[in-house]
Amino acid sequence: MFKRGWIGRFFHAIWRGADGLRKVLHLLVLLFLFSIVLAIFSAGTPKIPETGALLIQPQGTLVEQLAGDPFERGIAELTGDLPAQTLVTDVLDGLDFAADDERITTVVLDLRGFGGAGMSTLQRVAAAMLKFRESDKAIIAHGDYFSQGAYFLAAHADEVYMHPRGLLLLPGFGAYRNYYKDAIDKLKIDWNVFRAGAYKSGVEPYVRNSMSDEDRSSISRVIERLWNSYREGIAAARQIPADSADRLIGEFATLVEQADVSASDVAVNLDFVDELLTRQELVTRIVGQVGADDDSPLGFTAISLDDYIAHMRLTAGLSDQKQNVAIVVASGEILDGRQSPGKVGGESTSELLARARKDEAVSAVVLRIDSPGGSAFASELIRGEVLALQAAGKPVVASMGDVAASGGYWIAMSTDQIFATESTITGSIGVYRLFPTFERTLETIGVHTDGVGTSVIAGSLRLDRTLNADARRIVQAMTDDDYEHFVSLVAAGRGLDVDSVQRIAQGQIWIGREALDNGLVDELGNLDAAIRAAAALAGLEEDSYGKRLFEKELSPAELFTLQFMGGAKALGLQPGWLRGGGTSLERVAGHVETLLAPLTRFNDPRGSYAHCFCDFSPVLTR
Repeated sequence: MFKRGWIGRFFHAIWRGADGLRKVLHLLVLLFLFSIVLAIFSAGTPKIPETGALLIQPQGTLVEQLAGDPFERGIAELTGDLPAQTLVTDVLDGLDFAADDERITTVVLDLRGFGGAGMSTLQRVAAAMLKFRESDKAIIAHGDYFSQGAYFLAAHADEVYMHPRGLLLLPGFGAYRNYYKDAIDKLKIDWNVFRAGAYKSGVEPYVRNSMSDEDRSSISRVIERLWNSYREGIAAARQIPADSADRLIGEFATLVEQADVSASDVAVNLDFVDELLTRQELVTRIVGQVGADDDSPLGFTAISLDDYIAHMRLTAGLSDQKQNVAIVVASGEILDGRQSPGKVGGESTSELLARARKDEAVSAVVLRIDSPGGSAFASELIRGEVLALQAAGKPVVASMGDVAASGGYWIAMSTDQIFATESTITGSIGVYRLFPTFERTLETIGVHTDGVGTSVIAGSLRLDRTLNADARRIVQAMTDDDYEHFVSLVAAGRGLDVDSVQRIAQGQIWIGREALDNGLVDELGNLDAAIRAAAALAGLEEDSYGKRLFEKELSPAELFTLQFMGGAKALGLQPGWLRGGGTSLERVAGHVETLLAPLTRFNDPRGSYAHCFCDFSPVLTR
């Protein structure tokens, strides 16, 4: 029998040790994976205290739809890179559930991280707060300071507290932007602009150094009405004089200049805020109402909004029934192709509407719009799917949020019924095209362009050639044709004659009540009113139908990946190493990209845009 020498025995021992280590490592990996899977399936619903507060801490802006691909958002949430946004429906559902929940005695509204929202959205949440208060439960609102949007919500609470070194300043609404004509001339860029609509001001920054008289008059009218709504809203909620907001602005410096009066004292003296409290004093005040929780970093007994609605939606069950009203959200700029949530894609939004059309359990559709428009072609694709739904016997109702203008109105105009709110900004019926040429810029460094073509317009759309008169005539004719098509569709969809539409078109913007008077919308009402109207048009009886949100869904692989990473995080493994740190240069590039976004992201195949630069929300005036 062969006998190993000592060298053979040595290597054999090493091999056995390595093999044993391999088995141990495999076992550890399997145990780790098993622990993650166990963490995924053992995650229970959050525990709601027997009595306590519902803590609502809106972060960033209130939105109709969270921006970004759902899978990418899930990864960003796990790695801590999630953009600051809060779904308005989460806040509304939380207040609605809590009103009838005996365990919730108080709502604490922490507005320190709130960035703002459009006026229509603020009014929608404020109405839900007032409805909650009808249940004889209190809302406590607080902040270190209050932005204009945050204070509108705070004003509708029972109690409003601010830090002693805080600040409340209400600057009003404004619409300011940069104008580039002189800079463009100095850079020897020829910016070719074509528009149809005297009030279509989206192109003005590239051909002017200041706001046109038409744009100034149109925007001034709208923001004055928004400001009146804001002032009246907080005055009614706080039971203070209607001119209090104007006094806060006009007399602020004079009041602070008085002896022993701080900036925060002014808010109390004018009855905007009930009391100035430090964070410690605030916790003591809340503990007196809901009880202490020494194990919580809050110091008082509460459940967060996210945990609360996750529990309540799970226990409430699905809202689907045999017959349903589908809700499709069109939020953000309208672009060609497939787009992630937070943008309206001509293809992706049409596909959602098509899914609702083919779903036998859907009897009607509500198209929820919060969009300033964008690509005219993408808007027409979406409108075409609205017509297909109607042809299939499914009524479509449009529900407008903060903004449903230009392309946002385009996708609404052929629906069976249009709802807007008092503060919805809509209209802006007009189109434009614009693109630059750089032939003079190139000539300054010795670059010239020459050649031949088979027609007078051959090569005329090159960035390095002057746009000749024949090409300009063709592009303007296309733009006029797009505008006339837009106007004729409005006339047909709204049952108006073309001359009547022309008087309210030309790119003019209108606010809710004006749009109703002009025949652009049918009724003033919120999303719930639009859902009821869609159900009625479909012949559905009250309480006999469900509501189903149609949105982009995660694939099984994406869902498993997020659950796996969530399970790992539950075990204490932080996936923050996936986070992109971002160098200073990358951050600067991001700012430049944001600045150029209105030009670089538009992708209409015909270069035709029905877009409104009409965001005058309080988030811009923080």
